[in-house]
Amino acid sequence: MTQVPLLDARCVSRRFGGVVAVDSVDFTLAEGELRCLIGPNGAGKSTFFKMLTGQLQPSAGAILFRGRPIASALPHQIARRGIGIKTQTPSVFNGLTVGENLWLAARRLNPDRRAKEIVAEMLDLIGFSGRSSRLVGELSHGQRQWVEIGTVLAAEPELILLDEPAAGMTHDEIARTAEIIRTVNRTKSLIVVEHDMQFIRMIARTVTVFNRGSVLVEGSADEVMRDQRVRDVYLGKRAVA
Repeated sequence: MTQVPLLDARCVSRRFGGVVAVDSVDFTLAEGELRCLIGPNGAGKSTFFKMLTGQLQPSAGAILFRGRPIASALPHQIARRGIGIKTQTPSVFNGLTVGENLWLAARRLNPDRRAKEIVAEMLDLIGFSGRSSRLVGELSHGQRQWVEIGTVLAAEPELILLDEPAAGMTHDEIARTAEIIRTVNRTKSLIVVEHDMQFIRMIARTVTVFNRGSVLVEGSADEVMRDQRVRDVYLGKRAVA
């Protein structure tokens, strides 16, 4: 029997007036998969991401999560079904400690005892065991990103969407972020939107390239980065049909 994909987008399009931002995209993600989504600015990545989380509804097509349609669901309904997202700009409480941020996220859907267990797990994952009392507002940009990843995971989603998690980080922070993502991928599925090619090489097995609202090419990181069409899109040597 063929296994039902975790996520299945079928011929998904999104129009804004006369502008087609996403054009008949087919996208399938398997259980346990980590997929990187890349493409030049304006390629449709962010619009596609917003449709997966209910921030936008498709103009056409279907999006299925575990075989159930979610294209018309609201963001909080999609979150309850098991999809979590970390946006590019950290969305954490600067005036609270690391532990308090994680606690609020964990306690939202869990009883007290389980929430405490989750907080301990997240502190270990992001490297803050023994430092949970640090105020988030005093942390570096990279550390704040890790705290937000922890808060997303504290809700125990089955699919995690990460929007440019390595943006603005130092070299060491990027390496640590890649390590965190690889650890998370042992038990969770992820889709990562990213521009940093070196970071993509650290984490990606399969890469999907968007261009002009459509999927241009899909394959391993090495295959994609050797593809002349991808080089042309990023370097602007010629238009891609």
